[in-house]
Amino acid sequence: MSGILARQGVAQNQIADIVSALGARAIVLVGMMGSGKSTVGRRLAARLRLPFADADHEIETRHGGMTIAEIFAAHGEPYFRDGEAKVIAALLEGGAQVLATGGGAFLREDTRARIRDKAVSLWLKADGPTVLRRVKRRADRPLLQTEDPAATIERLIAAREPFYRLADISIVSRDVPHDKVVDECVEALHDYLCGDASVAVANNT
Repeated sequence: MSGILARQGVAQNQIADIVSALGARAIVLVGMMGSGKSTVGRRLAARLRLPFADADHEIETRHGGMTIAEIFAAHGEPYFRDGEAKVIAALLEGGAQVLATGGGAFLREDTRARIRDKAVSLWLKADGPTVLRRVKRRADRPLLQTEDPAATIERLIAAREPFYRLADISIVSRDVPHDKVVDECVEALHDYLCGDASVAVANNT
């Protein structure tokens, strides 16, 4: 029993250290669709006792409840990406929080620069089969409305990973309990913010 209590005490101290070192910065989750940014993000925010925000949800709210797919269809991808960048810039002014971003958001240099200034970036890295398995039953992914979604996902990963690798921290998203991935995020954030940053960077390999 004393061992469990000791571990709980260490965990609470770890969380307090992370929040203190974070200050007014956000934790921004980046990565492919289906990598778990919203699911893990909500749990991470709860663990750290921080607000959670989802950039895609905010974009839909600002468009009167239109879905991302509907915005793409009505206005095109360039319009969506410009609006996405503005929404993320506004959300980053909200201080300490966990923010989930769309899969293409981190590709924009201006958005990456804002995230560097206002946040710690965390890449949830998921491979092609994992992404496909998680999103194939959903019709709200406009970039996957192709004859071969698996090939499309692999092309997107190849094009986007060089940008995702610029994130401060990376964690492998795979089919394990969500809380295990959250545990790894907490450990990496603590290493990056409070300890040896090379430990967090090492997760990129």
